[in-house]
Amino acid sequence: MSPAMGEPAALTKKQSDALNTYNNSRSNFEQILAQRRAQIISKQLPNLPGQALYLARNNMMSAYKDLTDALPSRIGGPNKYGIPPAYFSVDNEPLLDEYRRLFDIMQAPPASAQHSDTPFKDVVDLGTAIARARGLDAANAEAAGRISLGLFFAETNGNQNIGNARSNKYKGSLQSGVSEDQSGQRKWAAIKKQIAAFDPALNARDDREEARAGNLDRRYNHWTAVRDALMNAHADIFPQVPAIVKTLPDPIDQMKLFELIQIIPSPTRSALGSRNLVDYRISDPRIMGYLRNNSMFTFGQADRAKTSATFREILDAMWLFNEKFERALSKFDEIKKQSKR
Repeated sequence: MSPAMGEPAALTKKQSDALNTYNNSRSNFEQILAQRRAQIISKQLPNLPGQALYLARNNMMSAYKDLTDALPSRIGGPNKYGIPPAYFSVDNEPLLDEYRRLFDIMQAPPASAQHSDTPFKDVVDLGTAIARARGLDAANAEAAGRISLGLFFAETNGNQNIGNARSNKYKGSLQSGVSEDQSGQRKWAAIKKQIAAFDPALNARDDREEARAGNLDRRYNHWTAVRDALMNAHADIFPQVPAIVKTLPDPIDQMKLFELIQIIPSPTRSALGSRNLVDYRISDPRIMGYLRNNSMFTFGQADRAKTSATFREILDAMWLFNEKFERALSKFDEIKKQSKR
């Protein structure tokens, strides 16, 4: 810790403790990364191998935020993941690269999974068609399709049919549980004829995918997994897209709001039903715990001390999703350009 770096020659106890905690958390993250890599090679992964890895990453970022709070001079430059520099050192990019590689391996789809050659377009087409069936005009149905693609990136980083290294319940392209998928199947059956009337090509694709899936868990056919997940959790919210777009004109904010339907469905629905979405406040410790478990208000003592938050604050705290949603927007633009050719 050199004075030449703009830091004090002698650290206070608080600063020294923060530095030691960060160094220890970084070392622990490195050790767990190495351990998981060795277990993958030896094919001896434990149950839920991603959970300890996820927590170790969070602990490192949390400790770094406490360090930069104590020593602002440690805030460095931007990183390729778009994480605020106060929470993440660019020097740790290789660790996060390895973290992502390990999750890709640990969450690889099963051999029986049925992939699509057009996974991104499928999501957009299904989201758009479902929104049209729920009464939206072309512009707002397009927004629903764009939002749906954001959900795919948020849930799986844009990877189809994956498992889940942190949960034995949620699987597939939009990370659904069995009961959620079954609920989505029932809701889809109720609007299938309506969709067939205005989009016979999409309905024919659906028939082919159903026949292809046979007795397969529908969460491991990309098309049916996306279809059922959107029908289960989001189709009922699509009629509110016009009002949501007006309240939240930023497409990334719109994606974040629909991702909150996945994470904290009941409070998000209550917020949407209120007179002021962005100022609707969450104070339930259980709900705050769900948010922290999904990387909001969990990095650093100041964040963890929060006992309540408005939806505007929650949306702002979802910065770890930004990079994924930006890629979703880019992919959506590509799909639009291709459809116009």
